[in-house]
Amino acid sequence: MPTVNYKPTTPSRRNMQAPSFDEVTKFTPEKSLIQIKKKHAGRNSYGKITVRHHGGGNKQKYRLVDFKRQIEGAATVVGIEYDPNRTAYIALLQHEGGEKSYVIAPVGLTDGDVIYSGANADIKPGNTMPISSIPVGTFIYNIELYPGKGAQLVRSAGSAAQLMAKENGVAQVRLPSGEVRIIRLDCKATIGQVGNIEHETVKLGKAGKPRHKGIRPTVRGSVMNPCDHPHGGGEGRSPIGRPGPVTPWGKPALGLKTRSKKARTNKFIVKRRGSK
Repeated sequence: MPTVNYKPTTPSRRNMQAPSFDEVTKFTPEKSLIQIKKKHAGRNSYGKITVRHHGGGNKQKYRLVDFKRQIEGAATVVGIEYDPNRTAYIALLQHEGGEKSYVIAPVGLTDGDVIYSGANADIKPGNTMPISSIPVGTFIYNIELYPGKGAQLVRSAGSAAQLMAKENGVAQVRLPSGEVRIIRLDCKATIGQVGNIEHETVKLGKAGKPRHKGIRPTVRGSVMNPCDHPHGGGEGRSPIGRPGPVTPWGKPALGLKTRSKKARTNKFIVKRRGSK
């Protein structure tokens, strides 16, 4: 997907780079597959802000994406759509039994293509099958962690994992982060790479774009008063005054590993991301 570069008619246009939406072929969602999406502005049931920098933004409706691919057999692609809830594009499928469903669209999928779900499907982008049926070395996405729960890994635009090995009822999968993880062979995965590869090259260009997405401004702690943030206070620009940066509540930030050393899923991680 190429991006659109604008002429610098304004300061914000000079820095803006937007998607061209060349892959999108259908511009209105399927009414039977959308739900109302309420806004909470980062507040819990008591009205207290528990997630900062949320609020405002354009109205969105949630698309019911089928991450389980339980309807086996062939399905025809009706159209490729933009989804405001994720970075990847989604494809509307028409199944042989008449049902319709949304799936994450891989690279190269177009209108009229036929994709399959089942253990006997071909090794072709968009086809979903158990990992036991996928050859070693294949690039995959939409990977389940638990059989039947639905895809949880590798779902964002342009991402793909690689099946590295299969033995003793489990597979080793190298994720986009570089982590190598053990996954059961009866978990499902989809062949190919998630579409909308050029998403990472998009430049918002102006402050209004994040506001349209429902992202409110982030204020640096160093410009606050000491009553509002541990980094605040001082005459002019001041250092942190601590061994390292902290959150507004005094907890270490920027680089502190928060994963529990006793996490029960540690045994499934063969190689950590960033390790040599």
